[in-house]
Amino acid sequence: MSTQKMSEYVGGKKRHTLLRLLKNFGAHKGLTAFALLLATCTNLVVIAKPYILKLIIDENLEIGLNDLASIGRLALLYFGVVTFGVVSEYLQTLTLSALGQRIMHRMRTSLFAHIQKMNMSFFDHNSSGSLLTRVNSDVESLSQLFSSIVIMFIKEILLIINVMIAMLLLDVRLALYSFICLPLVGGITLFYRTLARKNFIKLKAQLSKMNGFLAENITGMKMVQIFCREKPKNDEFFALGKQYYKFGMTEIILNSLTNPFLTALAHLFIAIIISIFAPDVILGGLEIGVLFAFTQYVKQFFNPIAQLADQFTTIQSSLISADRIYDIMDKTDTIEDLDAGLPLKSFSGHIEFKNVWFAYNDENWVIKDLSFEVKPGQSVAFVGSTGSGKTTIISLLARFYEIQKGQILIDGVDIREYNLNDLRRCISVVQQDVFLFSGDLKYNIRLNDESISDRDIRAAVRTVSAERFIKSLPDGLDQHVAERGMEFSAGQRQLIAFARAVAAKPSVLILDEATASIDTETEHDLSVAMANISEDHTTITIAHRLSTITSCDQIFVLDHGVLTEHGRHDDLIELDGRYAELYRISQTDTQR
Repeated sequence: MSTQKMSEYVGGKKRHTLLRLLKNFGAHKGLTAFALLLATCTNLVVIAKPYILKLIIDENLEIGLNDLASIGRLALLYFGVVTFGVVSEYLQTLTLSALGQRIMHRMRTSLFAHIQKMNMSFFDHNSSGSLLTRVNSDVESLSQLFSSIVIMFIKEILLIINVMIAMLLLDVRLALYSFICLPLVGGITLFYRTLARKNFIKLKAQLSKMNGFLAENITGMKMVQIFCREKPKNDEFFALGKQYYKFGMTEIILNSLTNPFLTALAHLFIAIIISIFAPDVILGGLEIGVLFAFTQYVKQFFNPIAQLADQFTTIQSSLISADRIYDIMDKTDTIEDLDAGLPLKSFSGHIEFKNVWFAYNDENWVIKDLSFEVKPGQSVAFVGSTGSGKTTIISLLARFYEIQKGQILIDGVDIREYNLNDLRRCISVVQQDVFLFSGDLKYNIRLNDESISDRDIRAAVRTVSAERFIKSLPDGLDQHVAERGMEFSAGQRQLIAFARAVAAKPSVLILDEATASIDTETEHDLSVAMANISEDHTTITIAHRLSTITSCDQIFVLDHGVLTEHGRHDDLIELDGRYAELYRISQTDTQR
């Protein structure tokens, strides 16, 4: 990262980011106002303590007045002020923690909701590790900003102003001498923190790399173990961790110098002030209590400066994290409008592609001038070699991607005119790679859709021939599902996915290599069930196992995004073209 870019973190861009962050307090005005009130109370306590000690010294001890009652009252007042300060700080800590957690919960929920509205092209260009870092780590790094720093920053600034006013009221000349330290301390602190900031930016980038590496490798752990790559992967992670350790240690060393340096500087100034003004006390030109109070005020003067210096790095961390969050929140080119469009409860299933062209990147066309028609209730299949565009057709039909040319019509209406939520609700997809969520089987079939009753779930289970498998489980439909459902076989996960699709009562049922992981016996039962379902649904199948699609009403053959053949199984075999070649290959593989 260039020096100019790094300077933006304290420049206009970061001020804009900070203002956006501060707007989050507007949603919690009551708690914010209460936190500021408590901060003001603790400031008043800090100012009052040295002044009470000054009264005890100057009005009693210095003049030799042995008024124990007066000293006792002041001592009691001092104790009361300290107690009030302790209670105020405790309440302030609780209030700020509650405020910070509420704001972070709101931001994290908003960010997750925003990510869910993105289309598939967004996820093609943003890894799960990167998004995980933003939703968790980056939002969490704002914790201190919201739970302490903003209010504490205001508190420390007010404290410095209040201390300066108190010093001026006690003795103007002594106060002006004390203020000489301000430019020196400010300049040194700013220079020091500029050096620390450069290292912190590197530290943050390295943490993002580690999170991405972890997310990717934990998800792909089975592949790592299959190919025995545990040691090389561990070496990679060790190298990433070692680099993070170096940046972390540098950060700790730099940060740990702040307080000792400023503390030493504070005591140096106190020593200088005492040396300069001690003769005035001896000669009677200055009360000893005033000089004592000033030594306390100088400490209080440096304390907030040290606190602000400590918070500087955290502020930088928060602003960098906020930028990463807002980079996602500000993306609108890939966001989907889920509420606009014509409402759609169901459709007959009449699907038509008219001269459709599509490319994931630029004009590297995956689908080229594709036209075909599927009539309501038909069972159709798409076949072709890997990369021919079969699965892409499904993604386009559900509008996971937008086509560049042509039209896709359902019941004679361009799908871009339909409400996107309604459109996808009418299409159920069963994929080869089934994803199961943590919960139980009912949750995984219902997917939190309360309109699907337990009766609907049981009916779907019977329809897809999953009843026998589920009854064999200790808790049946209430069986717990761990992360990604890895305790189930691939075939069992596939049956659950079939039940999920059927329970949604779709108008169009899409099977994307859906029977690849199912044994022959289950596949036969499932084929019978699918035949029953197909009577009321338009069914689209994508399959490499061509034996599963011989009874389809139409079979479309694709080659590099171009439709080369279409017709029924027998007609295509008689044609002796690409389909016949693929079928002969599949038959040979089956016999082996």
